[in-house]
Amino acid sequence: MTESSVPRVLWQPDEERIASSNIVAFARWAAENKGVRAFGEGGTDPRSFDYDSLWRWSVTDIDGFWESVWEYYGVRSHTPYQRVLGARTMPGAEWFPGAALNYAEHVFEGRDDDRVAIRHATELRPLGEWTWGELRRRTAAIAAGLRELGVGPGDRVVAYLPNLPETVAAFYATASLGAVWSSCSPDFGVRSVIDRFAQIEPTVLLAVDGYRYGGKDFDRLPVVEELRAALPTVQHTVLLDYLRPGRTLEGTLPWERLEDSGAGADLEFTPVPFDHPLWVLYSSGTTGLPKAIVQGHGGILLEQLKNLHLHLDAREHDRVFWFTTTGWMMWNFLVSVLLTRASIVLYDGSPAAPDMNALWDLAADAGITVFGTSAGFLSSSMKEGVHPRRGRDLSALKAIGSTGSPLSPEAFAWVYEEFGSDLWLFSTSGGTDVCSCLVGGTPTLPVHEGEIQSRALGMAVASWDPDGKELVNEVGELVVTEPAPSMPLFLWGDDSGERLRDSYFSVYPGVWRHGDWITITDRGTAVIHGRSDSTINRGGVRMGTSEIYRAVLALDEVVDALVVDVPQADGSSRIELFTVLREGADLEGDLPQRIARRIRSDCSPRHVPDRVRAIAAVPRTLSGKVLEVPVKRILMGEDPERVASRDSLANPEALDAFSALKDA
Repeated sequence: MTESSVPRVLWQPDEERIASSNIVAFARWAAENKGVRAFGEGGTDPRSFDYDSLWRWSVTDIDGFWESVWEYYGVRSHTPYQRVLGARTMPGAEWFPGAALNYAEHVFEGRDDDRVAIRHATELRPLGEWTWGELRRRTAAIAAGLRELGVGPGDRVVAYLPNLPETVAAFYATASLGAVWSSCSPDFGVRSVIDRFAQIEPTVLLAVDGYRYGGKDFDRLPVVEELRAALPTVQHTVLLDYLRPGRTLEGTLPWERLEDSGAGADLEFTPVPFDHPLWVLYSSGTTGLPKAIVQGHGGILLEQLKNLHLHLDAREHDRVFWFTTTGWMMWNFLVSVLLTRASIVLYDGSPAAPDMNALWDLAADAGITVFGTSAGFLSSSMKEGVHPRRGRDLSALKAIGSTGSPLSPEAFAWVYEEFGSDLWLFSTSGGTDVCSCLVGGTPTLPVHEGEIQSRALGMAVASWDPDGKELVNEVGELVVTEPAPSMPLFLWGDDSGERLRDSYFSVYPGVWRHGDWITITDRGTAVIHGRSDSTINRGGVRMGTSEIYRAVLALDEVVDALVVDVPQADGSSRIELFTVLREGADLEGDLPQRIARRIRSDCSPRHVPDRVRAIAAVPRTLSGKVLEVPVKRILMGEDPERVASRDSLANPEALDAFSALKDA
């Protein structure tokens, strides 16, 4: 990579920020206690801190690194571990055998009851607060209530609940008992919820009567009835009367009564083995049953202690927000922030109601210091001409995080145009599979336009070619070459392990293949180019769809886009570009030619679309991912009902349009 091709630096941490960061404190401790060389000559001067050296230690001496995380953050185990890594294989790594602990115990240890733990708001509730005392009391009450219902270690408690503090308390209560948590957002359709929850045979269903989104109320009692009928293992259903307080449903236990039954109970923690299941997350499930991904108490505890302290740099007075629902792994990430000394901010509702200023208003009102969102939200704010700092006080805001899809360089630039050079913008990529980031932010490194700052500590990420050769400054498959504690323990119901191996280890045996195209630069930064199963290959030149989207969305008339490469009967293929246009724009004039010129200039002449068409909306999953592969299959003639589960989609009607387009 030539010097002229290095993207411009948008942010550089000052000496004070580097010196006071959690990661420098950890590196100093590791240098003094473990002999780790993470600084230049002459001691542990923060100005000589070398992140790359710390990362390389973390992925070569993985036993030493993860034991250091354990020691530095004071993980409490009720029985000693025999060794750090019993088996260094993928899949099947065995971490800290012999240890018995509880994730939730580490959340509540040493907390001041008078300090605020959670700030929360919804479209139905104004901004409010829960102190640590309130959270402890209500978690203890719910735990005692669940115990009275017969819930114990290994039992599954499933939640069909919004992003509320009650949901957070219910999760901690479930974890404290050694039971297994799993959640879906109430905007999931009934079939989608059943496809997920039925796999794990839950004992208790926690459900909501309804919710409000975009100013509209959605009654969920009929869905709750269907769920109860379809989940025969559920012995008790607890109903939260959120939409209409006082509402009940025959055969269910009111939430208030659950808490009342455990009122006054002490919060206790059941020690469980390190690899005891903590929660079950799910893949998007666009085709077939979603994978039920099981992650453990110890693995998630260690990963989030590392990620939230060392990469997020969460500190005592931080107020951390991430826009998410309970159906996305970012909710699990957000509730884990309470493992640090920071507090969290929850929001349930539409990010665009009454308009695109809603979340920026929340940031001001709640004094958010770390504002987490999706790349799509930042791009939409840019496209809609939003000015976050206009008319509101965002002086507390010091960092913005982005995930869900690649953040375009234009969106990077927009953030710095709006907020100035003092704000840290960190883009991350990882996923449900590890409930964390593989590549992401590091508070001591510069931010380059359009790039992710670093590979995460403890994640042996590389870019490989098809033969397993490591690539630098070239696009390759994102792989992880060493095990990490938060990788799935197993997939529920996959007794032979065949589905787990096929999902992650079939391409490079013994090495995790994540399914993304990635470039690792010689500076250690990363660029994600999109899913490797939807990449467009023209004459040997592979182009990630995110690069095409970046080029197309740079045009003011284009609001959203989807691109696929459709094989033809004669062995050729056609690049089909579908665009969502701003009101008043059309494809009748020179817009298709300008799109072509932009792609030719920014991407390559080979990747100019063969056809550009307008659509009303881009079909997406409930977590916001674009349905490139299902659209491609529909255009190849497959039945739309077979290529995607409608209940896993945010806007299934958007997919219907492609059935008519395939023959046009």
